[in-house]
Order: sequence, then structure tokens, then C-alpha cells
Amino acid sequence: MGRIAAPFGVKGWVKVQPYSEDPDALMDFASWRVGSGAQQVQYTVEAIQDHGNALVAKLVGIDDRDAAYALRGQEISVARSDLPPPDENEFYWSDLIGLVAVNREGVELGKVTGLLETGAHDVLVVKGQREHLVPFVAAFVGKIDLAGGTIEVDWGEDW
Repeated sequence: MGRIAAPFGVKGWVKVQPYSEDPDALMDFASWRVGSGAQQVQYTVEAIQDHGNALVAKLVGIDDRDAAYALRGQEISVARSDLPPPDENEFYWSDLIGLVAVNREGVELGKVTGLLETGAHDVLVVKGQREHLVPFVAAFVGKIDLAGGTIEVDWGEDW
């Protein structure tokens, strides 16, 4: 959802760089996970404010500049159970990663290993025998079957 960019002031506040289109999205959560993988620590958000394109936040237990500095560069995430369910025909990127991309001819192109945000539209990164970059738009992406683990794409093997 974002990352801690730097300490902010001397009382333990941190400057946060949100990853979402809506920088205020992190303001909706009472607690954050800070870190990555097994090294995540849960923090309660004591206070949070807009700060231009960033946010500044005070986390419970982070009470001075040194403690805030120690968090610099750490990723911020929230529990999946805290996220609202996506609307119809909307998906969380994490739900798409791992799906098998199959083109309209029934040929398996590979697995979705990631997504890229390009500004104009998102792009699926599909890795199989070769890598395919498939625009995540209705013209190229058809049925998404999360339960079945597949995503239909209008994309050739040699594109």
C-alpha cells in the first residue's frame, strides 16, 4: 500500500509514500503492517495527516526521530481481511498473480507473474516459454476465473 520514506520531525512521525492512486487510502486503516515477508511488525496508527502527495503518520510505539528513521524504506501493507471486497469486474493485483493466461485459441501462454502500472493502463506480465506484456484492458483480457485459476487473453503466442 506504500512505504515509509523518512522521519518527519523529532517526535516519531514518519513521512509515507502511498502506492495507490488515492493517497488517502491508507488513512482508512487503524493499523498497518510494516516490513516485508516474515519481518512484518503490526503498528496501530495513532494519527495521520495529508502532506501534499504524501502522508505523515504517528505510529504507536515510535516516539522519536531515531525510531522513525529505523523504519525508513520499509513497506506498508494491511491485512487482506481489512480490505473492502472489489466491485464487480474489479480485482486486486494480488488475485491475478499466479493465474494461467490462456489465449482464445486455447494455448497456454504462461502464468501472470506481476503487473505494471504504465499510466495509460495496467499491463499483465505473463511468463511462460517467453515473456508477454498484455495490456489489462477489455480489448485484450476476457474472462477471469479466479476459482479456476485462469485468465483469458486475446494475445498471440508470438506477440
